[in-house]
Amino acid sequence: MNEVPTPAAQHDDIDALEAARRKKLLRVQELGHDPWGSRFDDRHLIGEIRDRAGEVKLKLENGSEIDLPEPAEDFNYRQWLADQGKGEIAGPKVRAAGRIMLSRDAGKLRFVNIQDWTGTIQLFIGKNQVGDDNWELSGCFDLGDFVGVDGELRRTKTGELTIFVEGLHFLGKAIAPPPEKHHGITDIELRQRRRYLDLAYTEGVRDRFMRRTKIVQSVRQTLNGEGFCEIEGPTLHSIAGGAAARPFTTHHNALDLDLYMRIALELHLKRLLVGGMERVYELGRVYRNEGISPRHNPEFTMIEVYQAYGDYRSMMDLTEKMIVNAIDAIGGGYKLPWGDATIDFTPPFARKTYDELFAEQTGVDPSDEAAVAALAKSLGFDPVGKHADVVKNFVFEEKVEDSLKGPIFVIDYPASICPLTKRKQSNPAIAERFELFIEGMEIANAYTELNDPDLQEKLFMTQLAGLSEEDSMAKMDHDFIRALRHGMPPAGGLGVGIDRLVMLLTNSQTIRDVILFPLLRPEG
Repeated sequence: MNEVPTPAAQHDDIDALEAARRKKLLRVQELGHDPWGSRFDDRHLIGEIRDRAGEVKLKLENGSEIDLPEPAEDFNYRQWLADQGKGEIAGPKVRAAGRIMLSRDAGKLRFVNIQDWTGTIQLFIGKNQVGDDNWELSGCFDLGDFVGVDGELRRTKTGELTIFVEGLHFLGKAIAPPPEKHHGITDIELRQRRRYLDLAYTEGVRDRFMRRTKIVQSVRQTLNGEGFCEIEGPTLHSIAGGAAARPFTTHHNALDLDLYMRIALELHLKRLLVGGMERVYELGRVYRNEGISPRHNPEFTMIEVYQAYGDYRSMMDLTEKMIVNAIDAIGGGYKLPWGDATIDFTPPFARKTYDELFAEQTGVDPSDEAAVAALAKSLGFDPVGKHADVVKNFVFEEKVEDSLKGPIFVIDYPASICPLTKRKQSNPAIAERFELFIEGMEIANAYTELNDPDLQEKLFMTQLAGLSEEDSMAKMDHDFIRALRHGMPPAGGLGVGIDRLVMLLTNSQTIRDVILFPLLRPEG
């Protein structure tokens, strides 16, 4: 029976492996090479090298050249080569660098797989081809080392695209061994805590974060193409405003001033509308001192967008365009996997009112306050003394949101729960607001912005009525009201959670899988 090694035994094993690697490091130096390397110019990315596979030819003795087929399971490459007659496989000269992912010896031959951020390729190192010194240098290779090579791109007799090495360069010695493939790298906490190992050794992780980059770039390109101006607002706020969330606090010593890490981007962006900047956005981190879950991280990325002379319908069109363009940027079509399900992002996205969805999913008339209160009570919520819309929204969150597979725009929310939103002229009880839901997650939230300073102040005061005087002063942004009094055009405003959007577009079931360095408890 196999025994599970104790932590102490595992530590001893790692010490022994590191000692062996350090011995090889010394040998590299003895051979006259710098184990830490230096600048490596004019290299070809491995992805670019693989794209040049068509340049590798079989050159026959009669002078003719034959294109080489791609290897396949049911294709005998050796036999095909033999059938062509005598010849030599030849290709272009290339120069590559990357991390060693696999190494195996066969007498005086050594096969090594290296990887850069565009792909993996095999190296063929023959003692007779590289000479004794380079052969001994390659014997100092360990998994995780960074090396550079010069050579000729060919195919082996089994069809494997391979660099036949002519020159070797040590670029970075790995003292610590990589994680044990079948245990360490599957440890979820280890992957999140030591993201550098996760990126290097877990299949698909680096690609996921590269797709995140493409999504963010696409969002910016869409907005810039629509004439929006990206701005940078302050991260440290003297007032924790713009959202109902608990802030992180800090203190500025020189000013002897308590400050808050921003919980939203909203109020400073709307000040810019007052100042005449008609289309603005900010994409950046916000911070909320709240719980951690598969959908929540205290530090996360969002984008807020404001368009003068627009409304929430303008924002719906823009949101859909942003997401569709982001999907185009990462490729793969509009039907994307989500766990065992498939999300169909084919535009246009569905649009339904809050009350329509409430009635469909609960079977209760949303205007029947008694029936809604009874349903809320059955769900564990005490409706006594609560505004009817607050009660209704509790039921909506509990019974409706999870059913919204989407993508679907939920439009026209109860006005009393939307203090920053303009009311419908035809029905002041309804706010011109939407939320975009996909697989039960809120991805975007948008308003027709309220630009009446007196009404805005009144609604702020109502919202803060239940707080202590000290908390009210901390959250009431009087300067924002002062700005509104100077006039703000009608506008649409939008907020999108970038991390959640990336989760959905990359089939990642937890927010920690799309944040490079999520917040974790300290080790030990």
